[in-house]
Amino acid sequence: MSERTLIIIKPDGLQRRLVGQIIARFEKKGLKIAAAKLIKITPQLAKKHYAVHKNKYFFSGLVKYITSGPVLVMVIEGPKIIEITRKMMGATFGYDAEPGTIRGDFGTSQTCNLVHGSDSAKSAQKEIRLFFKPAEILNYQMADKNWL
Repeated sequence: MSERTLIIIKPDGLQRRLVGQIIARFEKKGLKIAAAKLIKITPQLAKKHYAVHKNKYFFSGLVKYITSGPVLVMVIEGPKIIEITRKMMGATFGYDAEPGTIRGDFGTSQTCNLVHGSDSAKSAQKEIRLFFKPAEILNYQMADKNWL
């Protein structure tokens, strides 16, 4: 059964020209991009997105970071999508992330960690609704579906 998650390639991922390499990793894994758009997150949207952290000391830094430049937001589909994408992204802080993961291969920063992925099915549903209208999410079959 296919699930959905929200992936955000954050401002540092765009500024460092890593978008293609990050997307390629998800595609090579056999995951399907159901929606994608380049946006500039407003402070209001960032505060909604990071609402679970609103009382933590790092909240204002998160908002400042995610609103500092354009991001690519995507809805990605696949079986066990949240578990798979979180493993592919690696530990939150780049210096802790294992080689072979997105953060492990491209990141060393504690603050700038390149990519966001939903941490649960409930979070994914909420986050996807924040960034996409239902009509923006496409339902289609991949030609290699039987092989993955």
